[in-house]
Amino acid sequence: MKESLVSRIAVTILAIVMAVFGSYHFLNAREMIVFVPDFLPGGIIWVYLVGIAFIVAALSFFTHRYMKFAGYMLGVILIIFVLTLHLPNWLNSGDKEMRNLALTNLLKDSAIAAFALYIASKSDNT
Repeated sequence: MKESLVSRIAVTILAIVMAVFGSYHFLNAREMIVFVPDFLPGGIIWVYLVGIAFIVAALSFFTHRYMKFAGYMLGVILIIFVLTLHLPNWLNSGDKEMRNLALTNLLKDSAIAAFALYIASKSDNT
């Protein structure tokens, strides 16, 4: 991907954010298990798998390798989160604070997904 300095800085910031989120999944897996939907078997394994996916995406963005695949993968994962976690929590939560948190996460993950998909669409490498 031929990019400007501003684009490179933006991608690097996303890589840092995803590395932090990925690390957080490993350091706080027990607290994050509550976010895994009940219909998914495996429980905490999903927390670790998402952490791995976030770290792999971050490494891809840092190294500029496999950015197309990583961008699409990250975008799809985050859209799945929006549809299966944040939107239902926003619609169904009786607590105003939880509803606000769900909306914040819905918007954050939507924005990061859009940026990841944009990176993937502009990337030359697979």
